[in-house]
Amino acid sequence: MREIRILKDGWRFIKTAESAEAALAAAGRGEAVSLPHTWNAVDGQDGGNDYYRGRCWYVRELTAEETAGERVFLEVNGAAMSADVYFNGRLLCSHAGGYSTFRTELTGERVKKNVLVIAVSNEDNDTVYPQKADFTFYGGLYREVRIIAVPEEHFELLKDGTPGIKVTPKVDLEKHRARVTVETWQNADAVTVTVGGETRRVPSAEGHAQAEFDIPDVRLWDGVKDPFLYTAEAQLDSGDCVTARFGCREYRCDPEKGFFLNGRSYPLRGVSRHQDLKGKGNALDRADHEADMAIIRELGATTLRLAHYQHAQEFYDLCDENGIVVWAEIPYITKHMPNGRENTLSQMRELITQCYNHPCIAVWGLSNEITAASPVNEDLLENHRELNDLCHRMDPTRLTTMADVFMLEIDSPMLEIPDINSYNLYFGWYLGELGQTDEFFDEYHAKYPDRVIGFSEYGADANPAFHSSRPEKGDYTDAEND
Repeated sequence: MREIRILKDGWRFIKTAESAEAALAAAGRGEAVSLPHTWNAVDGQDGGNDYYRGRCWYVRELTAEETAGERVFLEVNGAAMSADVYFNGRLLCSHAGGYSTFRTELTGERVKKNVLVIAVSNEDNDTVYPQKADFTFYGGLYREVRIIAVPEEHFELLKDGTPGIKVTPKVDLEKHRARVTVETWQNADAVTVTVGGETRRVPSAEGHAQAEFDIPDVRLWDGVKDPFLYTAEAQLDSGDCVTARFGCREYRCDPEKGFFLNGRSYPLRGVSRHQDLKGKGNALDRADHEADMAIIRELGATTLRLAHYQHAQEFYDLCDENGIVVWAEIPYITKHMPNGRENTLSQMRELITQCYNHPCIAVWGLSNEITAASPVNEDLLENHRELNDLCHRMDPTRLTTMADVFMLEIDSPMLEIPDINSYNLYFGWYLGELGQTDEFFDEYHAKYPDRVIGFSEYGADANPAFHSSRPEKGDYTDAEND
């Protein structure tokens, strides 16, 4: 049987240390913290852009019960922005990217008294995104850290933080049926898979198994109207078991008529969401995610752009449950770094691997305003082509998109790469007048009538500390209440 142990308490935080050994030696004098934790909860929100960016350390002893099991893995769900994991003094793994899950195996490294040391860095560099953007690059272990204990025969845990199970539904709207393909990865000879009360036992070849199911009279995942979810379960003879919720739905985009969900026009109106909260930074808990979703539903949103990185699995779950259509993206933003191409690809692989099963996700976002601080050159274009090809190889069921900064000319070769383009337009704020927004899209559509175009950001900015009874363009004030 699989057992998950959450390592919430018992951590010591050391802000500066030269090495893992030095961090361990200083642990007794370190600050006692619980996870999730960020060291920028205060200075990352004061507006000064002078928050601490460095390499900090987390130390924790692990009890015999916490490390018990035939095979034992450490799961880190968010370490911003890069991490090194040491177990009993040995470096087990490094991870570059602050928003995705990664794991490492502890099994063969266990001794009588086990100590875990994790170095986490949000330092400035030229290889790991993001490095230039208008949001705080919080540092810390800001999501859960867990121990996963499994039998010797178990589902895959290491590759790109995989859930070990992948579900692909294909809907036939005319026949009101769905064909569901379930794939799993494991070190066993056979897998038992169940969907909708039907069970298949399928062989595993070279660590991969696949089962097919038909769902007649399928109940669709139908947006906010009826976000119905099915569950796929896969089990090994050893007792290890994984599950995935999924929804049966069909998306398509029309350059004249817009977005369609399950064969009908479905207008997408919504907001973007960042994963932070006053006083907490990005160290959110389940209640914080639920509070954000409640606000989004109160607004009447049907769609959501999860800016500008992979969000917590709990929030994708909430989007599934609430029928919110999602744009999911990686933090390839503002400034192209020639040394960062591999990091864009690895972050995209992890995003798609870990989020594939969520029916809420309609598009994969390649980048955001990447030409704001970078010229359009061949290196930039090739990076986007590789990302676009990677998305289509890993997931032929979804489209790719990109958020273009308003200064990017509409005839740029950048716009030829993704399936869908969107623009971030701030007419009436940074430049011009609000009415120019309509003019922009009319011009674009007239020139490229066969392209789908989206509106990914708009509006004005405000600082909640500044108030005025008569707000003016560019003064960053919020209107006072009467």
